[in-house]
Amino acid sequence: MSAQVAYNYQPSLFANKSLTAKFPSTRYQGSKAKLADWIWEEIKSLDFTSCLDAFGGTGSIAYRFKQAGKCVTYNDILRFNYHFGRALVENRDVHLSSHEISWLLQQHADIEYPTLIQDNFPDIYFTAEENVWLDQTITNIRQLENPYKFALAFFALAQAAIVKRPYNLFHRKNLYLRLAAVERSFGNKTSWDRPFSSWFQKIIAEANRAVFDNGQANRALNIDALDIPNEYDLVYIDTPYISARGAGVDYRDFYHFLEGLTNYKQWETQIDHQSKHRRLKRQPCIWTNREQIYAAFERLFAHYQESILVVSYRSDGIPKAEELRGLLQKYKPQVQVVRSGRYKYALSDQQNSEELLFIGDGR
Repeated sequence: MSAQVAYNYQPSLFANKSLTAKFPSTRYQGSKAKLADWIWEEIKSLDFTSCLDAFGGTGSIAYRFKQAGKCVTYNDILRFNYHFGRALVENRDVHLSSHEISWLLQQHADIEYPTLIQDNFPDIYFTAEENVWLDQTITNIRQLENPYKFALAFFALAQAAIVKRPYNLFHRKNLYLRLAAVERSFGNKTSWDRPFSSWFQKIIAEANRAVFDNGQANRALNIDALDIPNEYDLVYIDTPYISARGAGVDYRDFYHFLEGLTNYKQWETQIDHQSKHRRLKRQPCIWTNREQIYAAFERLFAHYQESILVVSYRSDGIPKAEELRGLLQKYKPQVQVVRSGRYKYALSDQQNSEELLFIGDGR
């Protein structure tokens, strides 16, 4: 299942033909997919060609910039998110064929299949049969030598796993919520009961349709946002959220299972076996620490002060909106704040939250 990849970029004769390509559906917490068009409408008049999505997540904003014909760099420090960006932002013309998809969903006599998920995650997230399927499918995906084919297949696997999880997270050992024989008044059980292979095929079809060439040499990175050279006309920033109570959204913890899948061979050594839900061993993160978050924003704004800065933010976060505006004004004399109105965030009990967009320009 190998394929050659052309790394020397040459604009396609059909560049911009597929700008109507649609971003795939996702249930990833914190995704800005539903706000992407609103964000674009607020910044489309700014003078920029190159842009960085520094905390890219699912890639919905970087993808929207790509649709607009910009030269886009996607970045995320989580490896599984990086594969999303590679599949949908950097990738311009590589798809998975129906034959390759069929191959990925079969067991092959010449491949040895480990049992890592079966051994370490019984009765935690998925059924025994589903754990067998996951071990088999990630092993097949790891045979793909073309990085874009790998990224597309991994995107489909990860999104299928998210769909089949209560709350779309991996933060608790709660398989019982799926399996309990109780009357339900919501439609999640239909999604949970749909086979992994069916979800995989649906999502890979969406991902394949989302691939297009915008005529730019887009790229995906997997490094700390503070380590990226400042060489962009515009930098879009959407850091993890810290609530007014001081609780940070730790995406590595919420999606540790997907992060583990990206490093399958070493995954077992990275698991915190003292935790009931087998999370990864904890790593410090300045973006989820209320004591460090102010200094983190200051460093970030200073680092990218030569670029136009666009910051997505929740009105009920730490720092407070006015505090964040003050930090940004140290480096950008002109700061505009745009409000989207009330917006319901997934798994949030806050009814009065607004999505804010800080636009810092002027050098």
